[in-house]
Amino acid sequence: MIEYKTVSLANQVYEALLNDILHGKYKKGEYITEGSLSKELGVSRTPIREALLRLSQERLIKDSPNGSEVIGISKKDVEDMLNVKRLLEPEIAGGLANNLSEDGLKKLGEIVDQQEFFSLKNDYEKVMILDTQFHTILYGESGSNVYSQILEQTHKKLLKVRLASLRDKKRINQSTHEHRELFDILKSHDEDAIRKQLKKHLENSRENILKGISKWD
Repeated sequence: MIEYKTVSLANQVYEALLNDILHGKYKKGEYITEGSLSKELGVSRTPIREALLRLSQERLIKDSPNGSEVIGISKKDVEDMLNVKRLLEPEIAGGLANNLSEDGLKKLGEIVDQQEFFSLKNDYEKVMILDTQFHTILYGESGSNVYSQILEQTHKKLLKVRLASLRDKKRINQSTHEHRELFDILKSHDEDAIRKQLKKHLENSRENILKGISKWD
């Protein structure tokens, strides 16, 4: 059931449904309806309708006579989103070099400390949550609203494959180490070094994710 918060109810419903679709609770080809979701989430149909419209616009569901059919994220979608990140994420290096605040740097350091702690415990779900927070701060501190919006949404939609990737103990440790390296480089505000480290992190992540989805239909 949805808990009422200060953000709009429709946005809460959207986030809940998006999370469920990306985690695979609602499978590809499954139908969801306003009525069933209203009962499940304990809210009226109006915020459900608004949330479904957003999901439809993002092509995660599509309208059908039986309700909203779940499309989800395909192998091609994952490949395309990884390419978007590979092309765009290094472009925020200059913005980070020039705009990264002391507060932003402090938050990134705290996140890396926590990632290292939970990596030792092999708690990949917690590490993934921290990974999302780390990248969200990076994008937000880049000084580009356009890059930030595109990259944040893309990173979020890769949730399922990122989680699967971090189940690999080698990758969970590698990813955390790469974040530590990036954090140390960010303190120097060296644009070229930041770009190089972002590319390294992206390529390693991309390679591991592509290996994981290689057997998808």
